[in-house]
Amino acid sequence: MGKKKNSRCRVQYLLCRVQCLFKTQHCNSLGMFLFTFHFRCPKQLLGSASVSRIPGAGAAQRRSRPGSGGAGPVPVSVPVSVSPGGRFDCGPERLLARADCEARGCCYIPGPGPRSGPGPPWCFFPRGYRSYRAENLTATESGFSARLRRVAAAFLPAAVDTVRLDLALETPARLRFTLRDAARQRYEVPLATPRVQGRAPRTLYGLQVSQDPFGLVVCRQRGGTVLLNTTVAPLIFTDQFLQISTSLPSQFISGLGEHLTPLFLDTAWSRVTLWNRDMAPAPHVNLYGSHPFYLVMEDDGSAHGVFLLNSNAMDVLLQPSPALTWRTTGGILDFYIFLGPDPKSVVRQYLDVVGFPFMPPYWGLGFHLCRWGYSSTDITRQVVANMTAARFPLDVQWNDLDYADAKRDFTFNKKGFRDYPEMVRDFHSRGLRYIMIVDAGISSSGPPGTYKPYDEGLKRGVFIRNATGQPLIGKVWPGPTAFPDFTNPRTHEWWHDMVKDFHEQVPFDGMWLDMNEPSNFVEGSQDGCPNNNLEHPPYVPGVFGGRLQAGTICASSQQYLSSHYNLHSLYGLTEAMASHSALLRVRGKRPFIISRSTFAGHGRYAGHWTGDVGSDWEQLYYSIPEVLLFNLFGVPLVGADICGFAGSTSEELCVRWTQLGAFYPFMRNHNDHGTRPQEPYSFSPAAQAAMRSALHLRYSLLPFLYTLFHRAHSAGETVARPLFLEFPTDPNTWAVDRQLLWGGGLLVTPVLEAGQTKVRGYFPAGTWYSLAGVSAPDSTIHSKGQWILLPAPLDTINVHARAGHILPLQVSPLTAQSRSKAMALVVALTPDGFARGDLFWDDGDSWETFERGDYTEILFLASNDAVLSQLLRASPHLDGILLEAVTVLGVTSPPRRVLANGAIVSDFSYRSDTQVLRVPVSLPMWEQFVISWS
Repeated sequence: MGKKKNSRCRVQYLLCRVQCLFKTQHCNSLGMFLFTFHFRCPKQLLGSASVSRIPGAGAAQRRSRPGSGGAGPVPVSVPVSVSPGGRFDCGPERLLARADCEARGCCYIPGPGPRSGPGPPWCFFPRGYRSYRAENLTATESGFSARLRRVAAAFLPAAVDTVRLDLALETPARLRFTLRDAARQRYEVPLATPRVQGRAPRTLYGLQVSQDPFGLVVCRQRGGTVLLNTTVAPLIFTDQFLQISTSLPSQFISGLGEHLTPLFLDTAWSRVTLWNRDMAPAPHVNLYGSHPFYLVMEDDGSAHGVFLLNSNAMDVLLQPSPALTWRTTGGILDFYIFLGPDPKSVVRQYLDVVGFPFMPPYWGLGFHLCRWGYSSTDITRQVVANMTAARFPLDVQWNDLDYADAKRDFTFNKKGFRDYPEMVRDFHSRGLRYIMIVDAGISSSGPPGTYKPYDEGLKRGVFIRNATGQPLIGKVWPGPTAFPDFTNPRTHEWWHDMVKDFHEQVPFDGMWLDMNEPSNFVEGSQDGCPNNNLEHPPYVPGVFGGRLQAGTICASSQQYLSSHYNLHSLYGLTEAMASHSALLRVRGKRPFIISRSTFAGHGRYAGHWTGDVGSDWEQLYYSIPEVLLFNLFGVPLVGADICGFAGSTSEELCVRWTQLGAFYPFMRNHNDHGTRPQEPYSFSPAAQAAMRSALHLRYSLLPFLYTLFHRAHSAGETVARPLFLEFPTDPNTWAVDRQLLWGGGLLVTPVLEAGQTKVRGYFPAGTWYSLAGVSAPDSTIHSKGQWILLPAPLDTINVHARAGHILPLQVSPLTAQSRSKAMALVVALTPDGFARGDLFWDDGDSWETFERGDYTEILFLASNDAVLSQLLRASPHLDGILLEAVTVLGVTSPPRRVLANGAIVSDFSYRSDTQVLRVPVSLPMWEQFVISWS
């Protein structure tokens, strides 16, 4: 019987491979089996590893259905169709005719639509397609390793015959696996990641390795949900094309920035391309940054994340089974899997790898104002004067390229900006900070000896080189330009010297890094690019322009660490690192840097603005998911140009954008030259009043916002966060991207459409108090988890405090420099009378105050009809600052008596219709206090 059974399986295998029209689900070779370990996936989920059943794992051996872990195992002898949504493309590099497809051992089924359009591929891999076989699985100090031997003919050039697999069980919730060429060293991303000694003794995950064809399955130990299953399609590993696929447990996948996209991605045959590009934000194109990290919400509200540490040009393909395919043009496959199990933990675990965000200076959270077109110091000074006269807070004034001499870095023109240094010093004397733009390209057009940054850079050999070993010359501002190689340590020293020299003339406070993808107005270089496999690889991802060098420099140009082909998407990150170091050395205080180009780990060094957004309502909406996604990426200091950059805004749009922008972590109004002025004072009195109200609300909340940034810096939390991060078990929150939270305690519901005076928002279960209408009887929402239509006249943005939170505020602040003014508390009680909050306070500007312990931290608690403070750490920074008011929301019965540190407060007020208690006090913030009512 055994011989007959084996013979039947062989026949079934041959039929499957030869007659792909039958689309069998799995084509089994008899030698296939599973490596399993003490941390294996549950047997009841994956089935046994006997040869009578498909010995893969997870969805590879089950009929899959979206959002499920799958059904039971399918016997090999029963052919099952490959559903259209589960087909993986067998012709990644080009469209294949039937003969070419079947020559690869793949299935060819024409579809109803065009072959090149979105939809199921016509040529696709059969189940069980053999590409690599795992051998010699051995235990290591951190996990396991194996050799993968190629067992299939290659259809792309320079296939790697032997791949080394390393599995590291780094922490109970983090698994890492890498796939490298076993025979030679390949490029790897030079990102410092945590080193782990030994393996985690207990894990949240189970793991199985399919030997032939090779594949990995990662599941949850509890519940058995399959999170990663690479057996669904073959591994491809060549010199310039690497591909690996996985099933997904849910269609709710977020991440993979930077793109103009809703919060959750479309899994209906969509492609996401990562390759940093100077491109005005538009749907379906690669933009300024690359963040190869995704987060998936699972059916039960659990979450997991996956990070591919690879900086080469790549596509990520999403399909409705649901499944995902990574395709990258080089490097290695270096994956981290984060088990959460909740989405907050996933983000924290990701930031444990790429680094926690830097702590911005307090002034950096104020209002910033800029325009391309402030063409002189006189105009710039007048803008500041106008802001003051119109009673708008302003903390940071900026200049675009107008200040520079012929648009060259580290210069200023002596015509319109003859008194430039004096202007900046004058701003400082008035409590303002100053930031100017710095472009990545260094002008190479002047005579030798006339432009120090280029002359000195040429002398020190800091520029990216072309194929002949000479500096590659492109074209940006003002014309021919060279590009510093920020992977070179010598470049960091040269950059520091240039920053220092200019700062000694103009004492600027921060840097705005633009055009650092790097952007190039000619393709590749002024002399073109060589005709080689780096410029024309066998697979080109879906980059805008169709070529790797489109809009940037030659891929084959050489940098200190590797070719630009490998390092391109790291350019902005490496410039931010050099600038961060230079500013810290020059100023001796916290660096403040805003950069356009980003990569994973960018938040350790700089913030981000979302580029050249258009002045329209669609871009206003898209700014919310963009801000939320960058918080998930560990870049919390992020915002869009308020009122839009390109094109002229309308008054209504600018009011609504200012209201939303008041809740961007980074708040800047900036627009293009030749467009309508959009400074807040340039609109009607009614519009100004609405903008002023939004700005004052932001400024009153700065102590709360600053504390959120401290939590991000010290504990890997988010500042602006999507609702699903706080309410993961409520599926209604998952796709909400027209609202945002500050921390867990403040919900913002902006108007995002023209002509609207009402707005619909989702309120998760609980009690929510309106900050704008605490005196109105209907200002409190008791939600069961529902959509609510809110009034939203032009002068109002809806902001609600979540019951259970205490918000520290500043009373009537004028600017972020008004840190000595009195404070207040808003206490939002739960129905059982509880609330909690905290305050982090330091000098707002010094380097590593938290690390040195030079700060004050206060815990606020409300319970049993009392609010108290507890000093967790004390410093002199709060000395002299008083608590002047406490507003308690949700006090259900009128108090007869109110005490502050045991003394009677006679002038408290209470409204029964709103259940709001207001207590005026005068208590030192640097001392513990108790306020009670009875």
